Amino acid sequence: MKPRRLVLIGFGAIAGDLAATLLDAPQPGYVLGVLLKPGSASRQRLPQSCTPLSDLAELAAFAPDLVVEAAGHEAVRASVPGCLTLGLPVLISSIGALHDAALLASLVATAREHGGRLLLPSGALGGLDYVRAVRHASELTLRYESRKPPAAWSAELKALGHDPDRLDAPVTLFSGNAREAAAAYPQNLNVAAALALAGPGFEATGVDVICDPATTGNTHVVTARSEFGTMHLAIANRPSPSNPKSSWIVGRSLLAAIEQFFAPVMML
Repeated sequence: MKPRRLVLIGFGAIAGDLAATLLDAPQPGYVLGVLLKPGSASRQRLPQSCTPLSDLAELAAFAPDLVVEAAGHEAVRASVPGCLTLGLPVLISSIGALHDAALLASLVATAREHGGRLLLPSGALGGLDYVRAVRHASELTLRYESRKPPAAWSAELKALGHDPDRLDAPVTLFSGNAREAAAAYPQNLNVAAALALAGPGFEATGVDVICDPATTGNTHVVTARSEFGTMHLAIANRPSPSNPKSSWIVGRSLLAAIEQFFAPVMML
């Protein structure tokens, strides 16, 4: 079996950890390319075994089996459409970008026209299989609660007049729907977007964002109620060592999705 060819868009903390794991994978292993803007400082950090790519033409010549976006919302807008035009499957880490209805519709249309695919990982959340199963329930209510410690919301707390170092009670930063949440917190509410896309949509998915000094990790609580039953799921993730607003598990979720993509047996 030939090595699996994969391109990473971006090379931040998540992509760097992911690349290190993939390069250590047993046979048949992975051959990695990394798409970066010309002059990007990240080029200096690329392992020698990774091929740097500067544009869509070089990406096409690399002929990847799969493209993985790990560079933020702007990368979804700037790089993903071209990959779909090439007929490639693209695993999107920055799912929150898809709160933009026009962007999502455009990406779906491009994928359909050219044979590409949008693949969405579960990220920091679990239970999306259950949510997909009940998404068409006539009596469905779905709500997501995010609780993170003050270190994750320092700037936001200061803007509201709170001292992050002296916070002694929870502060609700946001309460609304998933589209509003993803727009308000583009770097932090990928989970809300994933839940909305798996479930009844952005407007029908409720979201509460709470900064809680009693919380040591990034806690996600999902409650789904319908005529089929009730799910109440709570996950406490450890923050990423390099970014307290993100969960450490996110990189592992991308790895699991990549392994599923290439596996002869797929769990849906």
